[in-house]
Amino acid sequence: MASSEKNETKVTTVVLVRHGECEGNREGLFRGRTNFPLNPAGLDQARALAEALKPLGITTIYSSPLSRAHTTAEMIAEKTGAPLEISQGFQNITLGPWDGKSKDFVRREYPREWEVWLSDPEKLDLPGAESMKALQDRSFQALEEAVARHEGETFAVVTHRALLKPLLARCMGIGSPYFWRLHIDTASYSMLRHERDRGYCCTLLNQTNHLKDYISEWV
Repeated sequence: MASSEKNETKVTTVVLVRHGECEGNREGLFRGRTNFPLNPAGLDQARALAEALKPLGITTIYSSPLSRAHTTAEMIAEKTGAPLEISQGFQNITLGPWDGKSKDFVRREYPREWEVWLSDPEKLDLPGAESMKALQDRSFQALEEAVARHEGETFAVVTHRALLKPLLARCMGIGSPYFWRLHIDTASYSMLRHERDRGYCCTLLNQTNHLKDYISEWV
């Protein structure tokens, strides 16, 4: 008699984490690759986030090398016991001359590019900056490699708003313009389910129930 059993589907869970608050968030600056550390509020957020993620069974954590992400990831690693690895694939975008500058400065000094940022940042062409397409390609490649490495497990990626939006759009098949259609707060987490035959499914977006207070950025 022929067996009716099907091959077991291995489900991989990806926990996508945005770092806690830094002074760049508080002061309305473009962070990019400026290495802002977590501020006191951000440290509190990271502790609450780590506690919220503890029950998820995370086996590995990948982090952007920037301090605000790495410190957040270290707190999660301490709480979950999962090993932590720095990944350049999940490094934040660089916005070149905008990195570390206030949004007021950019609006004043780069009026044309500012309007592109507000309406369609996927088309931003700024000397010295990484394009959204290049960011999306490298982060998705890093994610695909991690999923292949941890098939059937739950792992976390701790990174930045400007990376999470293009990455989620790629996973979910959302075409450009996508950047302002997704919202990711500081110290929030989102979740993807991955199956080899079906690809990615977003099961949770921008979870902030563990936070008492945070800044919600819309530009």
